[in-house]
Amino acid sequence: MKLSAREVDGYCARPDTGRAGLLIYGNDGMRVALKRQQVLAALLGPGAEEEMRLTRLSGADLRKDPAGLYDALKAVGFFPGLRAVHVEDATDGTAPAFEAALGDWTPDDARLVVTAGALKASSKLRKLFEGHPAVLTAAIYDEPPSRAEIERMLGAAGLSAVPSDALATLETLAAEIGPGAFAQVAEKLALYKRSDSAPLTSDDISACAPQTTDAALDDLLNVVAEARVAEIGPLIRRLEAQGTQAVGLCIGATRHFRTLYAAAADPGGPRAGVQKLRPPVFGPRRDRLERQAGQWGAARLQTALTVLTDTDLALRSAGATAPAMALVERAFIRLAMMGQRRV
Repeated sequence: MKLSAREVDGYCARPDTGRAGLLIYGNDGMRVALKRQQVLAALLGPGAEEEMRLTRLSGADLRKDPAGLYDALKAVGFFPGLRAVHVEDATDGTAPAFEAALGDWTPDDARLVVTAGALKASSKLRKLFEGHPAVLTAAIYDEPPSRAEIERMLGAAGLSAVPSDALATLETLAAEIGPGAFAQVAEKLALYKRSDSAPLTSDDISACAPQTTDAALDDLLNVVAEARVAEIGPLIRRLEAQGTQAVGLCIGATRHFRTLYAAAADPGGPRAGVQKLRPPVFGPRRDRLERQAGQWGAARLQTALTVLTDTDLALRSAGATAPAMALVERAFIRLAMMGQRRV
């Protein structure tokens, strides 16, 4: 039996202990591992490793000794409580071992949690689990976590009653970083707010979010758009030290100012323009873009795009003599000074 995409998170949080097991598969190994971790914690509770109620096997183990899975499921533990067998990196070659073990499974045996990579519809392993009445399959897709998943992860980390604006910011962050990195952010936030009873804010999230080259580039583009001239040089030096090329900075700035121009030129005003952006933006970033578009106006943004186009042509010119990063820095300072003028 197959779980739908909407059912996977709820089932992994509250698995049916009456079933023999679950097959979790997908392209992203980290997403699969997080779901496996979630379902095992829900099945076995705390202390399973210490009480030897969890047995770990690999697909290679089953290929060498197919009967090992049957023995692990039937083994009797020394401690009370549900037992489980986790088989990692299962493949179609292990399907006969699972078929034999499941054919003689009883509710007194251990539960089976199997993880695998991407499995085609024709996969023997997938067909076995989808057709067996006592087990389920869960396909994990490369999609950002839903709001319900984010709330569950925050709750598991010890954070509750998160304001809606902070949740929107976390949704945006979850769409930008991987699931493993987001789980670490949730844990950091729980520690960060451990003795703080105030509601979670966007500033708290920014303090705990991973700093990447993309984040540093966003910082630079916001500094330029907000006319903070003195901060441009140090940020450019930082990005240059990380290996960012001048052409990449120019392309990123052009993209940012085109977004601002689309918002500022909207007949309904910057707010309506930002709301029409695709992909949509949320939280503080939406407010920031709206504020920047309103301060610049469509006419000055059009001039800014001309400056960036000329800079890009100069960078790509075979006869350019000035250092590339110096050309970009000069253009950014010019734009920031342009943004200081009030109209």
